[in-house]
Amino acid sequence: MKIVVIGGTGLIGSKLVTKLGEHGHQAVAASPNTGVNTLTGEGLAEVLAGASVVIDVSNSPSFEDAAVLEFFQTSTRNLLAAEANAGIRHHVALSVVGTERLPDSGYLRAKVAQERLIEGSSIPYSLVHATQFFEFVPSIADAATEGGTVRMAPVLFAPVAAEDVARVVGRTATAAPLNGRVDLAGPEQYRMDEFFRKALAERNDPREVVTDEHARYFGTELREGSLVPAGEAILGEIRYADWHGQAGNYPVSPSTG
Repeated sequence: MKIVVIGGTGLIGSKLVTKLGEHGHQAVAASPNTGVNTLTGEGLAEVLAGASVVIDVSNSPSFEDAAVLEFFQTSTRNLLAAEANAGIRHHVALSVVGTERLPDSGYLRAKVAQERLIEGSSIPYSLVHATQFFEFVPSIADAATEGGTVRMAPVLFAPVAAEDVARVVGRTATAAPLNGRVDLAGPEQYRMDEFFRKALAERNDPREVVTDEHARYFGTELREGSLVPAGEAILGEIRYADWHGQAGNYPVSPSTG
């Protein structure tokens, strides 16, 4: 089966392409550097020819409110229109746990807008809502840093490995469309402030983690349950401690991406 992965050269996309190929599928990575641009529509008709499934794991190059909304709305409209012309039978999109519960976040408002376009289209679909990736721990800490202090709310936090995200998205894509969503979280839950206090200490990061109920998470305050599934969810298989212990998984110096 030919499966086109939009954003197929990124963190999740590249893992997806590999996993799908290992299972005998013709997985095609589609991104601007492979000649496919969902914002302009360039290359879409060509890459979708003969495909059965499209997986969209692309992300906006800018997280500024207006820019990210423009990216997800325009790219999704262009993609869905091209899919309709190509006869695509299943559209899969990766989204974020908590999109509907954090309206003050411009990024998550944009993801909600993307999902509404998908839900309103004629193409059968599946949405995978995932919690934050282990790989994003450094950038989350950096975004919460003021001087030498990292301010974190004491809310539930259940990060997941990108490897697990790719596995679940791939499995969802090769199954029947859900015409709905599934939630994915890491196998363990923590208090966010406690998790980051330990995680930074393990990498010899000198920043102090301060518990702050009003700490903002990428522009929005968090409530209990904001970042974890509200009901039934698929749980990842990889524990953070095991992932962290693998060479090269956690950079020594703070990362911004």
